[in-house]
Amino acid sequence: MAEVTTIGLDIAKHVFQAHGVDADGHKVFSRRLTRAKVLEFFSAQPRSLVALEACGGAHHWARELAKLGHDVRLIPPAYVKPFVKRNQNNDANDAEAISEAAQRPNMRFVAVKSEEQQASALVFRTRDLLVRQRTQLINAIRGHMAEYGWVAPKGRMWMASLREVIDSDNSLPVAARDMLRVMLVMLDGLWFSDR
Repeated sequence: MAEVTTIGLDIAKHVFQAHGVDADGHKVFSRRLTRAKVLEFFSAQPRSLVALEACGGAHHWARELAKLGHDVRLIPPAYVKPFVKRNQNNDANDAEAISEAAQRPNMRFVAVKSEEQQASALVFRTRDLLVRQRTQLINAIRGHMAEYGWVAPKGRMWMASLREVIDSDNSLPVAARDMLRVMLVMLDGLWFSDR
């Protein structure tokens, strides 16, 4: 039996698909693996090029497989798509396409991120999400208050004056005041430093 030199790994939540080929690109195996068996399977494989699509969870698996001595490469999904045969999107075809794409001499790969790099990106994305949510809430409160004749300029610094109106203006319907207070509580949970 020929020795495996390249393995395409299609990752998923529970069942992964591995497609191994030899140096000539001939199929050596195609195998389904449960998440719990992935590392056990790869520890028994000869050191080889293991390619994955750069998607959710790929950096984690790339780090784990590299610890086993494999040369792990991540391929952008758009670069794998042309290698999927017969336009049938299933795990076995995807794993085969990944292994085929990885063998191309001019293929571009994504650098595997460390846990620290992923954490830094998470900080940035989380802050961006919170800023967008804060802006949405401020705009919603301003818009709803305008429906009752209270207009405030743009910006979060004007929220204090709208909060006073919401708490003190008895002409606001009770249901509206209750919902505006819910939004203010949500907004209070989103205040954070702009560093």
